[in-house]
Formats: sequence, C-alpha cells, structure tokens
Amino acid sequence: MGHRRSNLRRNVWVVSLLDLRPTDRVLEIGFGPGVAIAEIADRVTAGQAFGVDHSAVMVRQASVRNAAAIRARRVHLSHGSVDQLPRFDDPLDAILSVNSLGFWPDPVERLRGLRHLLRPGGRIALASQPRIPGTTTDGAAQGLRDMLTQAGFTQIRTEILDLDPPVACVLAVNDW
Repeated sequence: MGHRRSNLRRNVWVVSLLDLRPTDRVLEIGFGPGVAIAEIADRVTAGQAFGVDHSAVMVRQASVRNAAAIRARRVHLSHGSVDQLPRFDDPLDAILSVNSLGFWPDPVERLRGLRHLLRPGGRIALASQPRIPGTTTDGAAQGLRDMLTQAGFTQIRTEILDLDPPVACVLAVNDW
C-alpha cells in the first residue's frame, strides 16, 4: 500500500495542499503505512508530526518508514482511533485524514473535537478517493463539506486530483 504510485501521489498531494511551515505541529488520523507522515516530517523540519492509526500493523510499518524522524523526536505515532487521541500540550497547526473519515464514529462530533485541538486559523484537510460503485467524487466532496460546515469550520474549499478514480480533498479553517 505504501509503495503504490497512486497512494504516494495522493498522500503527497494532500500534504502539499496544507501549505505547511517548518515549525508547524501536524496530526494525521489514519496514517496507514506512514507515507503522508514522512512527507509532513520533510516539510516541518522544526515542528512535529503526530499520527494515530487503529491498526497495529500500520503503526509498525509507519514506524519503520519514519524511524529516523521518530529517533529525532519529530514524529510521534500511536495506536488508537479518532475518538482516543493522545493529549497534545500545545495547539495543532494542521490536521489531515486520507480515506479514513468513513470509519469514524459520529464524524461531525469528532470533527468538532478536532477543531478544539487546532489553533485559531489552523487548517484541516479531508481526502476521499471513493471506490464504492455509485459513489462519485463530487458526492464524496459534498459530504465532506457538509460535515465540516456542521462542525463549525469555515473557508471551505475543494481540490480534485485526477487519478483513477479521482481524489477529492476538502480543506477548511478553524476561525475561532
């Protein structure tokens, strides 16, 4: 999964949309094999990347992929879920999730909780590459926009990556 060209391209693209700064503190929910975490670590050279994933197998794979950044204490990975997040001492600058929101219990409530972890002006990116027959990229994007709106995020915009099938990434801002 971490070596498929489309997965690499999708994850790097989503991270690029967040316009990360070197000092940012970033959380990825559902990091899988750690492709986006590695990209985040490359971009936040004086910041930190945090990740939580429900699969112990993915935590192990991502830990191998990001071993140097973990040793340098720039990457922190944990086994858990969106409703069992670790504590963060300081607000986060950005949060992302790629293809995992559909597995979250009560996603709007989880998004409200994530909003409280972000600093004012913090960004969130939710990406979906729908593969279920009958599900369209536009429909998936609209669902993400609706949930972000209900959770109180603003400045919502959608970007599309032309893969097969296309990827929708909906970005928003925490305007506390």
